Amino acid sequence: MRAIVVGAGIGGLAAVLSLRRAGHEVTVVEQASRFAEVGAGLQLAPNATRVLCRLGVLDAVAARAARPSHVNFRTWSDGSEICRYALGREVEDAFGAPYLQVHRADLHRVLAARVPPGSLRLGTVVVGIEQDDETARVTTAGGERLAADLVVAADGVRSAARRWLFGSDDAVFSKTAAYRALLPADKVKDLDLPATGIWLGPDRHFVHYWVRGGELLNVVGVFRAKAAQESWTARAEPGEQMREFDGWDSRVLKVLERAGRVFRYGIHTRAPITRWSVGRVALLGDSAHAMVPFQAQGAAQAILDAAALGDALTDATPSEAAEALGHYVRLRLPTATSMQTRSAQAGEDFHLPDGPEAEARNARMAAYAAAHGFMPQATAWAADA
Repeated sequence: MRAIVVGAGIGGLAAVLSLRRAGHEVTVVEQASRFAEVGAGLQLAPNATRVLCRLGVLDAVAARAARPSHVNFRTWSDGSEICRYALGREVEDAFGAPYLQVHRADLHRVLAARVPPGSLRLGTVVVGIEQDDETARVTTAGGERLAADLVVAADGVRSAARRWLFGSDDAVFSKTAAYRALLPADKVKDLDLPATGIWLGPDRHFVHYWVRGGELLNVVGVFRAKAAQESWTARAEPGEQMREFDGWDSRVLKVLERAGRVFRYGIHTRAPITRWSVGRVALLGDSAHAMVPFQAQGAAQAILDAAALGDALTDATPSEAAEALGHYVRLRLPTATSMQTRSAQAGEDFHLPDGPEAEARNARMAAYAAAHGFMPQATAWAADA
């Protein structure tokens, strides 16, 4: 079949590779005129890296990633350890694929390199999608009408395709925002930092982990906010992050103080919906299920969408496109929707005020770590195999 993928982000590019692996001809259209190094760190659990292996790109991604041995959860004020969970060899042995931490641009670059140049159209803005019983068509701002047997819309949290298919349904501000920064290793080498650390505190949490094989420390400080712009490039005011995390463990403050360029972005989501496809057109990734990042599964779920899409369309013919897309949705929608809910709940748990509830959470986490060794969400790493 002929397929058009709208959007060349992580999910869109993974969808291209998965559809090509299934034997189909794919064109991907992207509104950006060039790929820029935007974003920062991503955590890829075994459910995602298992798919990257199937797509033939895992080795290339792993070569530029970090492989953490474990993650430490700590209290916000003094940094005392709540618990630690294994992320290293134990995870790979148990789930058949590694846990990787990678710069988004490195993952994107590897995926893009596997797309044939003739299949990629940059600087192409899509202004409409329509279909009939036999064909789906994409209309561009330049007036072209590109025809295919099916269209996959991977156009992000502000998805126009979702609006065209299902009506007005705007992205929702999660009432949380985040500071993010990347620090060279030599800026923090004197600090006693765990390889991967998460500090939990009232209305805030702080995350750090290595990317690019340990060359850069990825830093994310999440906080409650009344409003915040959704942007990859919006800069924080000088010292703003220090005021927001005033009183936190000295290691957190030292990292934030040394961060240099700090970006500030509002975390937006989409409400769960019960359909992702209409006929020959389907949603994928954030356009279908944008979630808060508190289970580190946003990119992973888009990659899993791509895998399920390819599986559903293997051996499918043009007349079976709509049925195959419906099968893809049935495979993925329940799991992705559940992850949206779990991610939101994790944010509530991370941000509890000091007191009995936070103490109970800490005790619960410590007991789970002692009994199981892996994080509770590791059950999803196996279920998505």
